[in-house]
Amino acid sequence: MKMKYWTLLGFLALGALGLGEAVQACTGISLTAKDGSHVVARTIEWGGSDLHSSYVIVPRGYTQQSYTPDGKKNGMTFTARYGFVGMAVENEAFVVEGLNEKGLSAGLFYFPNYGAYPPYEAAQNAHNIADMQLVSLILGNCQNVDEVQQLVQQVRVVSIDPRASTVHWRFTEPSGRQVVLEIVKGETRFYENKLGVLTNSPGFEWQLTNLNNYVNLQSGSAASRSFGEISLSSFGAGSGMLGLPGDVTPPSRFVRAAFYQTTAPQADSAHQAILQGFQILSNFDIPIGTEFSAGEPVTDIPSATQWTAAADMQNRKIYYRTMYNSAIRCIDLRTIDFARVRYQTAPLDRVTEQPVTYLQIQ
Repeated sequence: MKMKYWTLLGFLALGALGLGEAVQACTGISLTAKDGSHVVARTIEWGGSDLHSSYVIVPRGYTQQSYTPDGKKNGMTFTARYGFVGMAVENEAFVVEGLNEKGLSAGLFYFPNYGAYPPYEAAQNAHNIADMQLVSLILGNCQNVDEVQQLVQQVRVVSIDPRASTVHWRFTEPSGRQVVLEIVKGETRFYENKLGVLTNSPGFEWQLTNLNNYVNLQSGSAASRSFGEISLSSFGAGSGMLGLPGDVTPPSRFVRAAFYQTTAPQADSAHQAILQGFQILSNFDIPIGTEFSAGEPVTDIPSATQWTAAADMQNRKIYYRTMYNSAIRCIDLRTIDFARVRYQTAPLDRVTEQPVTYLQIQ
């Protein structure tokens, strides 16, 4: 456990030093089906090493204690009022995405160079919660966005390593209301996210403003027009997307996610919206190698996008697929008795190789 803790600190500190930022990427979208159900989906990227991701089943009444910059579990102690399922990286305590039995979704997104937490004070350890454990605190104790905002005001979010990057968060309730939490200059800031898209830096308000630079984008093809006596027309379908940024920087991914999300046809049901979310986010998979300069050794993993997850908040289901297995897997929270289930964790993949089905042709 301790080795995994320090491994993650190295992962976070690498971003703080400005290395490999292009692949410390997260892209989140939100979809609403015709039946009124709401779905959130997101990717998580890290090209430096395998994050050894796992799922965690947390029952009601389970108690945890937060890590602090001291490298110990001596921060605030918190007990889950509600059971939840989370996706963790490197350490089972570090849940970065999850869904609880009340239908609340919570997720952590990398946020380098723009956030700043309050300074760490050991005397405040009864209220200090590590940024990497805030998702667990929220999922275990809140059932809607109002409760999230109230609870966050009662705690002090701290970094687990002074070298590490900050993060920001999105919280979504079954009604579809979503907020983004950023901590800047030690101050807590909540933003209503009516668009439903989130990536990384710069801040959320800047990302919304930047969308105005792409007011010309449209689905389909641009209309033919004349330049003087010269007639111009599209070479093929999709010319309305000319100017859509294709790189993997957070601002470009934000614009691209907003475009794909808002031009997607509305799905009939939550299940169809989940599948649609995975299809949309497949456009944000980052191949391994793109983040390394010529001559640098490339990490031995199949993808910088290590996994993609989606949550159906109405029906209490969380789905995922990974860089090792593109099949979509689901955990149905309605089948779990959170009053009786034991705390447990397991790797997202037990076999780290893409399965291939061979067809038998007669």
